[in-house]
Formats: sequence, C-alpha cells, structure tokens
Amino acid sequence: MGDVAMSVPVLRAFCKQYPDCRVTVLSKPFLKALFADIPNVHFFAADVKGKHKGILGLYQLFKELRHLKITHVADFHNVLRSKILRRFFSMTSSKIAYIDKGRKAKKALTREENKIFQQLKTSHQRYADVLSDLGFPVNIGQPDTLSVKEISDEVQNLIGKKDAPWIGIAPFAAFEGKVYPLHLMEKVIEQLSKKYQIILFGGGKKEIAILDLLEKKFPKTKNIAGKLSFDQELNLIAHLNLMLSMDSGNAHLAAMQQVKTVTLWGATHPYAGFAPYNQPQDYCILPDLEKYPKLPSSIYGNKVLNGYEKVMESINPKTVVQKIESILQ
Repeated sequence: MGDVAMSVPVLRAFCKQYPDCRVTVLSKPFLKALFADIPNVHFFAADVKGKHKGILGLYQLFKELRHLKITHVADFHNVLRSKILRRFFSMTSSKIAYIDKGRKAKKALTREENKIFQQLKTSHQRYADVLSDLGFPVNIGQPDTLSVKEISDEVQNLIGKKDAPWIGIAPFAAFEGKVYPLHLMEKVIEQLSKKYQIILFGGGKKEIAILDLLEKKFPKTKNIAGKLSFDQELNLIAHLNLMLSMDSGNAHLAAMQQVKTVTLWGATHPYAGFAPYNQPQDYCILPDLEKYPKLPSSIYGNKVLNGYEKVMESINPKTVVQKIESILQ
C-alpha cells in the first residue's frame, strides 16, 4: 500500500503537466480511493485472486486492457505479474518502460561490511523516471496546495468535535524491525494527550486490541482501527494536523495528502528512498547511528542484526514529543 501511495503525488504532477493525457491505474480494488481526486485518472481493478489469477488470468487482464487503446505502459512495480503483463503488451505497438529499483545500490547501503552510506534516489523520483523514459518528463519538486474535502458525517460522529489539534499515530509496521517499542510509544502518547487529541491507526485483531487498551489508558485518545472504511480513513487523515508513523504505509497516506508527517526509523533508513513525500529531512527521527553503525540493515525491516534488536530504544520519547510540539507550534 505504501508503494502505491507514493505514486499518487507523481501522478498528480503528471496529470497537471500533461492535462491531455488519459491515465489508467491498474492495481488491487481497495486502493481505488487513493486516485479518486486526480483529474483524467481512471482506475482499473485487477482481480489477482480471481479471474486475473495466474498466466491465463493475466492474459485475460491484458485482453481487457487492450480495449482501452493504451499507447504507453509504465510499470511502477517490476515484479513477476507486471513483467508477464509487459510481455503481452510487447506484442502491441505500446511503448513500455519500467522502474529501476536500484537493487545494487540498496544492497550496498544495507550490507554489514563496506557499507556505502549515502542518499539513494527516492521511489517518487524512480516513478517519475519511468514516465520520463516514456517521453513525459515530470517535475515532482513543486507540489500544489491541495483542497481538503469536508470531513464526512460518519468520521465526525466517531471522532467528535475538534477542540485541540489532531495528531494521528500509527504505531505498527509490517516487520518488528520498524516498530517503536510499545512502552516507549505509551510515554509519547501520555505526553501528547495532555495537549492534543490523539487518533490511533492500525489494523488486524492483535493491533486493534492493543489500540483499544491505549484508548482506555490515556485521555483524548481515540482508536479508529476497524471502525471506518478505507475512504473514510483517508478523509480523516487529510484533516490531521500531524501524523506520527513508523516507516510504513500510513506515513505515505498522510504525506500524499500534504499532512505534516513525522516518522520513526529502526532497521531501515530514509536513505533507501522511502521517506514520505515532500517532508523535511528532520521529520525523520533516527536511532543512534554511532551506537549502531551497521544501520540500516534492511530495506523493508525484515532483517535485524544480532545485537540490533533494540535500536529503536535509542530514540528518546522526549525527542519525539519535542519534535512534534515544535512543528505544531
């Protein structure tokens, strides 16, 4: 989801700079809401577990897409499914380009020995490069101010009146190597809930149970996990004053809507190119790199080195609170 969300500001810039182009976004059905407000963008849902499953299913998908008279194919994913689909499109006159994920440079960034510690190209720029390869150079450095939809009645009824700035907190990630320890996150919430209204984001039974306990433990704290549709969550995120997230999808859902986004990093690092879009560098709060010089150890957070299990404990809760307060002030 985070990868798809990172494509949104790129496509938004593309559609503004090339208003005569019609864009079809191909992705999983539940992600349709991400692209709802971009002019000239049509969403095509891929049923990868049903009629578009397997090679025959992908060929069926290709035949359905051909009716759209697609002239250019931009593969932002470059995985097995998209490669097969590209092969089918290569039999047509469509021009094709695909993302260079920079795997060699990322491997050099994350290896233990002879690490090359430098900023790599962002995913946003890699997406823009694909469009450039198709003949459409895109400037993604100057985002327009977005208009924010009014908050929906369903969301308003759940959250209540906004009598203090809203801070969203998304304390989970796909891998433990990217998750701030719960006992430290509690200290962050404890301090912030004295001045701000806290809204907790997550998903899954285990996460929801933890968030329910946090809601009961701290004042001005509301758990919305499992209570809103994806569209409604996006609507709520757009009205936040700030999002605090791990290196995870919620950071990108906030940043794509130009919400101030603070991120906490563990086994991963912003240098890999996955920092939220158009956020100041100091909004990324890092562990003690002098104490843990082999960081980052992973691109996705799934690899944690021996002795590096507690790297995120080197991020002081006071540091997080002070950063948020300085931004909101």
